[in-house]
Amino acid sequence: MSGRGRLSGRLLTGLTWAVLLAGLWLWGCGTTEVRGTAVPAAGDLAAIGGPPEAGLPAGTRLPPAARPLGQALPRRVDIPELGVRAPVVARGLDAEGAIDPPPFDQAGVVGWYSGGTEPGATGPALLVGHVDTETRPAVFHRLGTLQGGETVRVVRDDGQVAEFTVDGVQVVPRDRFDARRAYGPRRPGRAELRLITCGGSFDPAARRYSANVIVSAYLTGVAG
Repeated sequence: MSGRGRLSGRLLTGLTWAVLLAGLWLWGCGTTEVRGTAVPAAGDLAAIGGPPEAGLPAGTRLPPAARPLGQALPRRVDIPELGVRAPVVARGLDAEGAIDPPPFDQAGVVGWYSGGTEPGATGPALLVGHVDTETRPAVFHRLGTLQGGETVRVVRDDGQVAEFTVDGVQVVPRDRFDARRAYGPRRPGRAELRLITCGGSFDPAARRYSANVIVSAYLTGVAG
C-alpha cells in the first residue's frame, strides 16, 4: 500500500463520484455473494435521502457533530453493538471500475476505498464488507440491525479513535437507487461514514442480492 501522502485528500467529486458509486452499487448487488442469509435492516428509511433522523428509536437524541479530524489511514473498525472488531484494508477499483472488496478468504476484513475520504476527515468515507460467504456469515452479516444513535469506532494510524454515531440505516433496492443520495454527504462540512453490504432478497438463479444495506454515521467524538 502506498504512503499516506498519496492516499490522502482524494475527495469524491464530479465524475469521480459517479464512476465510483456506480461501481459500488454493482459490487453490492453482484454475483459474489452466494449464501443468501442477509439480515433485514431494522431502521429502513422510507426512501433514499430521507431525513437523517428517520428510523430512530423513540426518544433517541443524536449528539452534535464533532470537528473533522486531519487525514490518517483507518486500521480497525469496532461496532460494539454487533460484536464486530475487524481490521481494515485499503482497496481500489477493479478492472471494471467497481470497488475491489476483500477476498472471500478474508470475509472478516472490512475494505476502505482508499481513493476517497479517510474516516474522520471531512466528507463521507466508504467502508464495504461481505454479508456472507458460501459457508458462513461474514463481517457485515448483521449490519442492517444497527439503529440510530448506536456507535461505530474507527481506529486510525495516528493513534486517534474516530467515534461515529449512526443516523440512518437504509435498504436501497435496485429500482430506487440514486448514488449521490445514497452515498453522498448528508450535511456539508461533517466527517461522515458509510458502511455498505448486500441486502434485500437473494436470487439463487442470478446469484445476487436485490439491494444494498447502507448505514450512515457522522463523527461525534475522538478518543486516544
